Amino acid sequence: MSEWFVYMVRCADGSLYTGVATELQRRVDEHNGGHPLGARYTRSRRPVVLVYQERCDNRSHACQREYAIKQLTRRAKLALLSNQQ
Repeated sequence: MSEWFVYMVRCADGSLYTGVATELQRRVDEHNGGHPLGARYTRSRRPVVLVYQERCDNRSHACQREYAIKQLTRRAKLALLSNQQ
């Protein structure tokens, strides 16, 4: 059984992108490397930097947590980032 993560990257324009992955570094590389599996949102906002990660029990929990984070305001997302450090 693989580990799942919810992650947040900061794009070159300062915006935040949230997603889920099993291999964080590979996923960040996909966002930055022009790989077809990189998200459309981050393609024009490269480079991206991993700024947040949260381990989840399974894919379902990761997707639920991703949705919850995406519903937060930018201010709340920034507070989440500052609480992690």
